[in-house]
Amino acid sequence: MIDQDKDTNYLEHLSVLRKSIIKFLIFLGITFVVAAFFSKDIFNFISDPLMSALPIGSSLIATEVASPFLTPLKFAFYLALFVSIPFLIYQLIKFASPGLYLEEKIYFFPLVLGSILLFYLGITFAYFIILPIVFSFFSASTPENVMMMTDINLLLSFVIKMFFAFGLAFEMPIIIILLLVSNAVTVSKLISARPYVFLGCFVVGMLLTPPDVISQSLLAIPAWLLYELGIIVGRMLIRNKQ
Repeated sequence: MIDQDKDTNYLEHLSVLRKSIIKFLIFLGITFVVAAFFSKDIFNFISDPLMSALPIGSSLIATEVASPFLTPLKFAFYLALFVSIPFLIYQLIKFASPGLYLEEKIYFFPLVLGSILLFYLGITFAYFIILPIVFSFFSASTPENVMMMTDINLLLSFVIKMFFAFGLAFEMPIIIILLLVSNAVTVSKLISARPYVFLGCFVVGMLLTPPDVISQSLLAIPAWLLYELGIIVGRMLIRNKQ
């Protein structure tokens, strides 16, 4: 009888999770349809940092027949995905919240909200600060006998990679706070690990950004500063908890 109850509860949880995923997919689909109507405007907005850095007379190119049609739609899909992330997290919160204790909920909801805001802040930072710097650097480094003409598919890959890289890098304070609040690590251990974290930020920057020192540094340095911010905020939360 007990085993049957466990199986029933397990199936109910799976059913709730399935409904949450379906709701997210519907929301994502609707958002994508709306974004698809503005796909050209979205593409122009995303490509603006590169176009501003290109020399006069340069332009983007499409090396595949369907690229002028498909690439703006891909940008629209990624925008819809970014916009839909908070809805997905909301559905997951509804699914997980019944199993959380009151003390866990006190930290859980602010951290979830903070992670969403930091992810979007990372994307905003990448678009307004990093991309103009990187594109200007690449453009200025182009030899005089070379005309810089970037393929729109490669632009899509580059921009989305940068958005994800900086969005995830800006989650550093949340990760540190979770580790401290859960007593997985102590503040002293995090402080002693600073040199390794600093090096690790550059390694991650090397893996997630183009193979140039500028892009790697522009990701690694903010990530390291956010690591320090996470230590400061986590220390304050621990003091208040005590």
